[in-house]
Amino acid sequence: MTSGRRFTYVRERLGLTPDACDELHLDSPFDYARQAMLYVPRDLPPPSDPAFTAAACARVADLCGLSGGRAFFLVTSHRALREAAALLPALLPFPLLVQGQAPPPVLLERFKRGPSVLLATGTFWAGVDVPGPALSLVVMDKLPFASPGDPLTAARAEALESAGRDAFAELSVPHAALAFRQGFGRLIRRRDDRGIAAVLDGRIVQKRYGQAFLTSLPPDLPRTSALEVLRRWWGDAEAPAAAAP
Repeated sequence: MTSGRRFTYVRERLGLTPDACDELHLDSPFDYARQAMLYVPRDLPPPSDPAFTAAACARVADLCGLSGGRAFFLVTSHRALREAAALLPALLPFPLLVQGQAPPPVLLERFKRGPSVLLATGTFWAGVDVPGPALSLVVMDKLPFASPGDPLTAARAEALESAGRDAFAELSVPHAALAFRQGFGRLIRRRDDRGIAAVLDGRIVQKRYGQAFLTSLPPDLPRTSALEVLRRWWGDAEAPAAAAP
């Protein structure tokens, strides 16, 4: 429920004041330093570039080559969903499951049957549980900012601006950081899980507000921008399992 490890955003959405409630932030029980790694490439086009989706899909294919499929590719718009659905089949040696092809529970059951890649938007960013090695990679294409054209978002932003407050810093960023944290949370579901989380949006490390997203993640989560470092880490993670009888 926190954004940037603070309850301010959700407290205001609930209409509460600081003196009207008690707040307690509990760290995750998972060992993220061992169980996961965050990959943030620095060589992709910016999200506003028309070439971004094609470059993102190519990088998803590279990452799926490491994980053996078993991946969620979470995108932030239906337009990106359609574009990626058209590009990925030619890039992946794994079955591609696309949100909208079947009801979400049916897609999840198909996903769990064998190595595949699930391409999805809003529905799968939260409330989806795939524990174990069936899900080993979660890729998020962009930071999940709400559309400024959404009527509710626009009304809340207008109210904040009318009060002399910064709607981007106090509404857009914490809302997106909370959604981002939910997307990341699909990856590690139990103590023996291991996996890769990838964010293909360079703004998370290039923009000042990106710190709010990074702070929303576990503090001990290792991070890299180098695919080779990620490959070595994943190889080390997989070696004990491969050696087991």
